[in-house]
This record gives sequence, C-alpha cells and structure tokens, in this order.
Amino acid sequence: MKKLLALALLLLPVLAQTEVSFWHSMDGPAGRLLSAFAQEFNARQGLYRVLPQYVGDYRDAETKLVAALRTGAQPVLFQAEISFFPRLVGEGRALALDPYLNLDRAFLEDLFEPAWNYGLMEGKRYGLPLNTSTPVLFYNLDALRAKGLKAPRNWKEFEEVAKALTSRQAKGFIFVTDPQAWLFEAMVTSRGGSLVREGRPNFLSKEVVEALEMLWRMNRAGLLSVRSMAESTFAQLDFVRTKGMMVMASIANWPAAENFSFAFTLGVAPVPRETGGKVPLGGAQLVVLRGASEAQVRGALEFWRYLMEPSNVARWVEASYYVPVRKSAAPLLEGFYRENPFRKVAFEQIAVAQERPRLPQFSAWASLLAEALEKSLKGGMAPQRALEEAQRKAEAIR
Repeated sequence: MKKLLALALLLLPVLAQTEVSFWHSMDGPAGRLLSAFAQEFNARQGLYRVLPQYVGDYRDAETKLVAALRTGAQPVLFQAEISFFPRLVGEGRALALDPYLNLDRAFLEDLFEPAWNYGLMEGKRYGLPLNTSTPVLFYNLDALRAKGLKAPRNWKEFEEVAKALTSRQAKGFIFVTDPQAWLFEAMVTSRGGSLVREGRPNFLSKEVVEALEMLWRMNRAGLLSVRSMAESTFAQLDFVRTKGMMVMASIANWPAAENFSFAFTLGVAPVPRETGGKVPLGGAQLVVLRGASEAQVRGALEFWRYLMEPSNVARWVEASYYVPVRKSAAPLLEGFYRENPFRKVAFEQIAVAQERPRLPQFSAWASLLAEALEKSLKGGMAPQRALEEAQRKAEAIR
C-alpha cells in the first residue's frame, strides 16, 4: 500500500502538467531545433509540456488549421505566416495576449521594432515574433566576377547585370511567383511603393506597374526564367546548375540550398533599392488560438519567453538563418556572421524593413496579385491589363 501511495505521489507532477500543443511549419535544421527547444523547456520546469508538431509548409498548415477550427481540434499555439496572421485576428480566432504579458521595459527595448510591431492589430497584441526574415538576392559570384560586375544596388543596375549574365545556356534572373507575392512586393516597396493604400488594394500604383513592366520587359528580352511556387524546386535546381544566375528568395532558404552541391561561389546581396525604398518583412508570428485554457495560454507564453532568451535566439539564427529579433543576441552571432559575411545581409536590411499590410483581406488580395503575375509573365497578358483585373477582383473582396 505504501509503495502504491509513493508511486502515486511521484506521478502527481506529471499528471498535473498542462499540455501545450504547438503546430509549426519548420522542417530541416530549424524544425529539429524547435523540437530541442521544447524538450529543454519541458525538462527545466514541471508545469507545462510543449508538444511541437510539424504540419507542413505555411499553405498546408493554414489548410489544416482551418479544418481543425471547424471541429474544435485546433492547437494551443500556431505559427502563423505573417500574411495569414491578420486573417486569424480578423476572424476572431486569435487570442489577445495583453492581459497575460507583463514584459519589462528593458526586454521591450531589446526587441527589433519591425518584428515586434507586427504582432499588434488595432492596438492589441495578438502575435509574438519567432522567425523573421527579409528577402535577399542570391547570385552566382563567380559569374559576376568573370564579367567584371558587382551585385546590383538599384533596379536599373539590376536589369543591366541580368542582361550581361544572360547567355544561350543561362538566364540572368529566376523570378518565383510565390502565392503571397512577397518577392514581387519587395520589388514594389524597394521603389517606395505599397500594395495597399488607405485600406484598399493598390495594384495600379506607379511602383507596382513599374515592377511588373520591368519583369515583362526582361521576359520578352529572354533575360528571365519564371517559376511558380509549385516549381520552386526547379527554380533551385536552375540556380544550382547555373541555368539562372540570380534569384530572389528569403534568407531562410539558404539552409535548404546547402543540401545541394554548388559548383560556384554563392553570393548574397540586399534587394536592389531606390532612394527611400524599403523591404517587406517575412516569416511568421506565434498565435495563441481561442479555446485554450488559462493554463495553456500561460504555458505557451512561458515557452515563447524561453525561445526569446538571447542564447536561444542566437541558436535559432545559426540553425535557420532567420534574422535575430533581439538586439542582445547580435553579439552572440558575431562569429557566425564573420565566418561568412553574406549571412549578415538579411539582418542588415532590418534597418530598412517594414511590416506587411495587416488587414484580414490582404492574404486573399496577395493571392490575386500572384495570379496576375503568372497570367502576365507565363500567359502573356499585358501588365496593365493583368493588374487591372487583379485590382478589380481584390476590390470585390470584403
């Protein structure tokens, strides 16, 4: 009897643990590190048990979450891609976290503003930063050097470099029409433009038209290889096999690219920009979904605080190549950046980064814009007509 009582007492802490389910879209080194973070967090305290689960890429994760929300089977914590995040808030699915957060001033001042500010909507905090990225220009450094060229700093230079790098065997630039038009958005914001103005789609603005007309012009001249996101693996292979000399992507694509064997030196440059231009943030926010118990909410936030410890932020950057969200992590990354200075390019762009539009409809608008890019660059539709059609469809969404 005594043995049974002793065993029951030993089991009590385990039985009392609050489980915090966590759905994420990180595979490879980043996914493995998230699992390690959860194990470490679970081992160092007895109140909460974080259960991370990889649920596919952002699009797959969104589909699974929408289905789970219908049945009440959603997780406690969800990694929401930043164009999907406003939709969760707008539909009342995300929990406002202000009543649960008590962060001191020093901690708040240590966070980089663009990543931290993105989690705010209508004056309330719904999102917490984890993985933050900026787009960069990957290029074949050997090919540029052989031509006596340097990485382009603005869009005029970009066209010139693409032309100089184009040959019978290779295109100067590979453009990926991603489903949320993030890479195209970078071509717009870097010109000083925006995809949204006064809460409405802004697809007919001068900067948007200029960006698509540039791609159209390059495509007609044979300088461009156009790939959809479904063809992203082919885009990677084109670049690795020197069938394309430049490609724009998230800095977080670099670890996956290292799975390939490069026959050239990889170069990384900031997105070409005009004076006053910006680059859009990428990545995701952690969201606590409605339906979580009080204890689960507190467990999710405690886990996030653990992720935000400077040493863990540094470990995260080294595994994923995302940019650090805390200033105090930067000194811990000096060796990592010194080993390959190109790794620092995305981080340095934080100074000119801006949040993507935070509107519930923006994700749907961006998808329509991505369709317009494909119709124009793959289907031959004139840029102005494609953008007019996308604007009209976007304005019809309420």
